[in-house]
Amino acid sequence: MTDCLKITADNIATAAGVLANGGLVAFPTETVYGLGANACDGDAVAAIFAAKQRPSFNPLIVHFADLDTLKQHVHWTPEAELLAQAYWPGPLTLVLRKQPDSPISELVSAGLDTIAVRLPAHDSARAILRSFGGGVAAPSANRSGQISPTTAQHVIDSLGARVDAILDGGPCKVGVESTIVGLTDKPVLLRPGGITEKELAQTLGRHLAVRHK
Repeated sequence: MTDCLKITADNIATAAGVLANGGLVAFPTETVYGLGANACDGDAVAAIFAAKQRPSFNPLIVHFADLDTLKQHVHWTPEAELLAQAYWPGPLTLVLRKQPDSPISELVSAGLDTIAVRLPAHDSARAILRSFGGGVAAPSANRSGQISPTTAQHVIDSLGARVDAILDGGPCKVGVESTIVGLTDKPVLLRPGGITEKELAQTLGRHLAVRHK
């Protein structure tokens, strides 16, 4: 049975150690529970895809504790700066060009030259990320195709022993995945979420293109 840990300083350190050793940790964010792995460890990232039964062509979002660390991995843009100042930390993911010397695993971005990145607002998520000290790839902590998890029990029900540790931070506040905006060319809304297209357009001072599935 996978350990379900309360949010304490010791358990946050334990979770960071699991990540550092290539394990999988489910943890709360303000949106949904994420299934985290060291983004620079290809084997750990592969374990995310296996646990979720997720297609390997579907990129993952990398979470960071601070903007300075995040910027080491991507080509930062003026539009990214505007959105980061307005919405980070928070439920917004930006897709940016990857720095050629970034050690983040190619599995994270499914072989593309971009990385999806965000700074979560949840205190416990940020504490884990700070303790770990690097980027954590973390899609929603559920089997692909299932309803996104907003409690630790949802993670247990969906993934069970496929996760090495679960941190129980109570129910997530937002309950839907982060809004995703592509910034490799003109701004594109890739996935709607808690931050609306109208809000984004007001911040950028221009309309966003919208990708339709």
